[in-house]
Amino acid sequence: MKGVVLSLNPAAQMVDICNNVYSFDVLDGALTIGSSYKYFPAGTVHMVVVDPGVGSQRRPLLVTTHTYHFIAPDNGVLSMIYDQEERVIVRHITAEHYFLHPVSHTFHGRDIFAPVAGYVSRGVEPHKIGEEITDFVRFKLPKAQKTSEGAMKGVILKVDKFGNLMTNFRPEELPEIFADGRKFKLSVGNTTVSTLHDFYAEGKSGEVFAIVGSMGYLEIAANRAAAAQVVGANRGSEVQIEVA
Repeated sequence: MKGVVLSLNPAAQMVDICNNVYSFDVLDGALTIGSSYKYFPAGTVHMVVVDPGVGSQRRPLLVTTHTYHFIAPDNGVLSMIYDQEERVIVRHITAEHYFLHPVSHTFHGRDIFAPVAGYVSRGVEPHKIGEEITDFVRFKLPKAQKTSEGAMKGVILKVDKFGNLMTNFRPEELPEIFADGRKFKLSVGNTTVSTLHDFYAEGKSGEVFAIVGSMGYLEIAANRAAAAQVVGANRGSEVQIEVA
C-alpha cells in the first residue's frame, strides 16, 4: 500500500497511526482513528483499512471534512468522524480509472484505497472520485446508562496493549467522583475498584485503580500489570459504578 501511494506521489510523507487494531474489529478501528486524526496537519489524507467485508458489495468511501480527507470502507469505521465533525461530505468511490488493475477481491487496501489516497494527496478533487451519498453506515458508541441516583452501568470498550480497560464512562458524566473526598465503588470482573489516580505510577505495584485516560474515558488500570488479567475482564464486560 505504501509503495502504491509513493509511486503516485513520491513526495508523500507517510505515518502509521496504528498497526495494532484487532483483526475485523470495526469498533476498535473507529476508536483509533476517532481519537487521533485531529493531531495531524490540515490536508492530511487518512487511510483507514479495517475491512472484514473486502470483496463484497460494501462501498469504498472518500470522506471530506473542512480539514481532512478519509478513505475507508463503508462499514461504520468512520462513525466517530461523523459524530465529531460539523460537516462531512461522503462520496462513494466509483472512478475506477484511479484504481490499480486488476483489482484483487482480497486486497482493496492496495488496489483501491491506496491509489485513491495517492491521487487525492496529489490534488485530485474529491468530486472526480465519486458522487455524494447520504446512506452511509454509521453507529453510535455504547452509552453508559444511569441505573439509579449516583449509579451507572457501562461497558468495556477497549483493552489496550498494556491491559488497561477503557470504559465508556466520561468524566463529565461522573462529576461526583472527582469531588474532593467523595467515595465511589466501581465493579468489574471479579474486582471492586475504589481509588482514582492522576497517573499510572501513582498506584502501588499491582494495585488496580481508576484513571482518566488520554482518549477521555475512565480506565481501569494497574501499575506495571495488565488490569484485564488481574480483574478477569475483557472488551464487552459490564462495569458498574456507584458514588457514595
